[in-house]
Amino acid sequence: MAIQKIFYIFVNFTVTDKKEVVGVVSYDAGGAEIISSYIVRNKIKALYCLQGPAVNIFNGKIHKIEILSLDDLINKSDWLLCGTSWQSDLEWKAIQRAKKANKKVISFIDHWVNYRERYFKKSEYALPDEIWIGDIYAEKIAKDNFPNLKVMLKSNPYFLDMKEQLLKLKKSKNINILLNKVLYVCEPIREHAFFQHGDENYWGYTEEKALRYFLTNINCIYDKNVSIVIRPHPSEDIDKYNWVFNEFNQDSISIDNNKMLMEQIVDSDIVVGCESMAMVVALLAEKTVICSIPVGGRACVLPHKEIVSIEDYL
Repeated sequence: MAIQKIFYIFVNFTVTDKKEVVGVVSYDAGGAEIISSYIVRNKIKALYCLQGPAVNIFNGKIHKIEILSLDDLINKSDWLLCGTSWQSDLEWKAIQRAKKANKKVISFIDHWVNYRERYFKKSEYALPDEIWIGDIYAEKIAKDNFPNLKVMLKSNPYFLDMKEQLLKLKKSKNINILLNKVLYVCEPIREHAFFQHGDENYWGYTEEKALRYFLTNINCIYDKNVSIVIRPHPSEDIDKYNWVFNEFNQDSISIDNNKMLMEQIVDSDIVVGCESMAMVVALLAEKTVICSIPVGGRACVLPHKEIVSIEDYL
């Protein structure tokens, strides 16, 4: 089955020596999901320097976390495990300072885009000693971008968590194959484009344009009434998408990011978005996944062939 190719998994994790203390540095949601799952699954002794969306994600999986300053974390840790962020230079500074302190630093990349940009801040690269990635697509991208760095393919612990959640939900829910419900997963696209390139429309679209494109063409995908749930990204304000109620039929649309992602995916028969990791999680649940990047925007960079485009329905 194609889905098995996407989530090719090794049976063995690299288990850390229990005597070692790992310093975890994380800001963005994607890296936080993967690293927190890795820490829990391997029962690793860790210290934490967390900011932004990562704080709530780690607190949701690991209770009673004490957050240290970056310098304290480096001093008290044997080596560092970092995420990557576009909103923050936290991990970039961690790599620089860890190397000055002669501490090994490993970076776990959570997505399939902008690999070199993740390590370039303030006109300077800060590269880790080693990069971990979670699937064969990312492995090729990482090796192409960093031919002189050690790149390790790891079992994606976040996807393993999602698979376990999926099995539990399937057992507990009476699943209706024809749900007539769509989950739309959002991303802060224009903020990212402006931060990185100084132009909110750098990639030819914004999150608002993509969502509007989908809602305008929903009748091409469904020939009957459908319920739409909009899920803001963890870094976005819940009220960011309230404008849709003024432009479209509000009786069929709701905005909700309180439920677990996998629960919302199971409760839908189609998942739509631009380039969100949630779209790949939906493939794991064997859902139809549609890219909503409008005409004129760059092609979807997610490498998964199962993802189709709204244009395929027009």
